[in-house]
Amino acid sequence: MKKIKRREFWNSANTITVLRIVLVPVVMVLLAFESPGTSIVACILFIIAAVSDFFDGYLARKYHLESIFGAFLDPLADKLLVTGAMIMMIPLGRIPAWMVAIFVLRDLTITSLRAIAASEGMIISASDWGKYKTTFENTAMCFLILHYPQFSVSMHQVGLMLMYVGLLLAIGSGLNYLWQFFVNAFE
Repeated sequence: MKKIKRREFWNSANTITVLRIVLVPVVMVLLAFESPGTSIVACILFIIAAVSDFFDGYLARKYHLESIFGAFLDPLADKLLVTGAMIMMIPLGRIPAWMVAIFVLRDLTITSLRAIAASEGMIISASDWGKYKTTFENTAMCFLILHYPQFSVSMHQVGLMLMYVGLLLAIGSGLNYLWQFFVNAFE
């Protein structure tokens, strides 16, 4: 078994990713205390965590800090953040359980396919569909976390509308990943 070198793990990009993971339970706990104030704080922390994904990737590419560990940890952090917040919002009535199930099943399927592809030397790169899905999903999550009306606008309704778009993009990007996998697998 190959050991991970300390510098591969404790670099600035991976540190940001680990901090994103640390924010996950904080956001989840804040969502458990349903109030306008805790929703605003949870939303701010969710945004910080979601935006940190850009910065850790930027640092990793710019300073050549890419590592196998970072390649594993980064998408895991993203899934923990979004899935954790979604699950916490189910009992609050902010998001339907069936919708969360579709997002989770899609992510598990894609993650599994990518792992299988990687073990066979295939690379299934992120598509624009997946990037759009993530953008809509994260934006929708912010509105759903805020939930309470702001400036006479129903944050909940805006969030749900955006989440339905994100769901369509999730399904479309999932089908695209399946297509890439099977086309590459049988060449």
